[in-house]
Amino acid sequence: MYRVVVARAMQITEDLSFGHDDRRRIYEYVESHGSAAPGEVREALGVDPRGFRHHVAILKRDGRIEAEGGELRVAFDDGESEEHRADGIAFTIRVARQDDLTGLVGAIRRVAEAGTYIEAETVADLIDHEEVLLRHNEIESRVFFVATVEGEVVGWVHLDAAELDKLAHTAELTVGVLENYRGHGIGSHLLERGLQWAAANGYEKIYEAIPATNDEAIAFLEAHGWETEAVRADHYKIDGTYVDEVMMAVSLPR
Repeated sequence: MYRVVVARAMQITEDLSFGHDDRRRIYEYVESHGSAAPGEVREALGVDPRGFRHHVAILKRDGRIEAEGGELRVAFDDGESEEHRADGIAFTIRVARQDDLTGLVGAIRRVAEAGTYIEAETVADLIDHEEVLLRHNEIESRVFFVATVEGEVVGWVHLDAAELDKLAHTAELTVGVLENYRGHGIGSHLLERGLQWAAANGYEKIYEAIPATNDEAIAFLEAHGWETEAVRADHYKIDGTYVDEVMMAVSLPR
């Protein structure tokens, strides 16, 4: 349904100074694998046990990594899980976990089947290939929140920010909900959660670029205060037909 660009106020590159090469290597291994058992990380990097425990303790203290289910993962300031109920449906909004990968990819692909959510297809292909959901390194920062019903992923919101100096003020966001679960406010809660995270992390403005034929997405964003800023003629080619791209935007409170 949606692709979004976010203008950002701060650089993460400066935050990724580790003070020790082994500490940096541990972080990079965990970050690039999504999650990993401590023993796996230590053996793969050849760090002595005592030094490894010391470096992991410092990375945890500094809020860079955390332990969950016996594995290490990159720590995100993602807030608490939210519980909601609407029209008899109970759903949870929370940060995605690495073990959500298969369900999340499946949900994105099902939403993208309509052919009017171009960026979702790209996102699904990327995370399916990388097999990593959350990223936070000197090149990019990527986070997903998911909506679940009885443990099944039924929707998501995703932000992806480039950390290159000349691109660090922008990012992309996608959000979507499985068709059978639309009309219950799940998409609105996901979008709100994504915008809250963006605002808390210094983002200032979000842009949505979507095919002009995606009337549902345009109406959804307009209902949430978004406005059209530009149109690029014939930007997409869907089923052999050229389709305009509509650029929508909303500003975040500073």
